[in-house]
Amino acid sequence: MILEGKNLSFAYDEKAGKIFSGVNLRVDSREHAAIMGPSGFGKTTLCKILAGYLEPDTGEVLLDGAPLPKKGYCPVQMIWQHPERAVNPRLRMKDTLADGQEMEERIIQALGIEEDWMNRYPQELSGGELQRFCIARALGKPTKFLIADEISTMLDMITQSQIWNFLLEETKKRGIGLVVVSHSEALLERIGVRRIFL
Repeated sequence: MILEGKNLSFAYDEKAGKIFSGVNLRVDSREHAAIMGPSGFGKTTLCKILAGYLEPDTGEVLLDGAPLPKKGYCPVQMIWQHPERAVNPRLRMKDTLADGQEMEERIIQALGIEEDWMNRYPQELSGGELQRFCIARALGKPTKFLIADEISTMLDMITQSQIWNFLLEETKKRGIGLVVVSHSEALLERIGVRRIFL
């Protein structure tokens, strides 16, 4: 399966001009790729476009030649840098997980999510615990690509290692493409990514 961005451009404010323009990329579901560029060059915005959260001003995003679905579960899932902003603070974590699609129990177990966390609210969990829920929610059976935007920056080294070990094994096992944004060269070397420069 192929994820493509064709001639993508985007501006939040027309007066300020385009954040990026004419961006083209192509990622195979059997590979890991990293979006590279200095701060302020629109990496997170590009991630949002690739996962269907934003519409580009020009260009299109295609999955195996077809546009991303406008409704229902998107097979391109994004994991955010700040998990507390990616969940509803009024929902218990079991209800947050219910937003996923055909989630396997083994995913929850492999991520070390404990049963008593399920009835807690987001503010009752640590950042690492909350990010585990966000990763699990993104790994429903229909998922074909994961967009990981600085997902471990705020986490301690042990949690970082656990999460990335799991993600590398899971994406390889299921043939899920992985698109990463990270400023950590050590992490990118470990993941073994192809660089895509903005």
